[in-house]
Amino acid sequence: MFGAIAQRLAGLRARLADPARAYHGQRHIDLLLALHAELRDHLHAPDAVELAIWYHDAIYVPMSSQNEIESAALLRAELAGLAAPALIESAAVMVLATRTHEVPLGLAPTLAADCAWFLDMDLSILGADAETFAWYDKAIRIEYSGVPEAEWRARRPRVLGTFLARERLYLTPYFHARLDAPARANLRAAIAAAGG
Repeated sequence: MFGAIAQRLAGLRARLADPARAYHGQRHIDLLLALHAELRDHLHAPDAVELAIWYHDAIYVPMSSQNEIESAALLRAELAGLAAPALIESAAVMVLATRTHEVPLGLAPTLAADCAWFLDMDLSILGADAETFAWYDKAIRIEYSGVPEAEWRARRPRVLGTFLARERLYLTPYFHARLDAPARANLRAAIAAAGG
């Protein structure tokens, strides 16, 4: 079993090492894993959250609307028989939630709470220090290098603006208190830089 898990992890690392993944690569995962270690005691099912971290960007094709669906399917397929079905399904639910960055309705309270923590970890980059946010913003542009500059300048402010328009960027009180204000400042600066 441990050999099979090591193979899955090696496969994920290989995917994340793709040079086209300027942002959605190993550094992003490592940042989330560091947050996971810091916040582990707040989680009801830390192993499910860790699986979601590893698999949430396993499939990443810019402009595709299927990334999250395909990543969740990969998680289910690769871990079937290696982990408890409930653990796999909880992680898959969290992966799928990254489509909207909202906790799905109807989840059990413990899974909903873990999902909120996971989604906030994933969006923590928006509230990062200026240097880290600049790396993120530049890396996203590299990933979308196939989009012409004029189109990028029209679309990027709209995408960032959807986050800025939210009443709450972060779902947990922990992240809301720490990152909401810096995230909004970063988003406004990025929108202005893009010409929005």
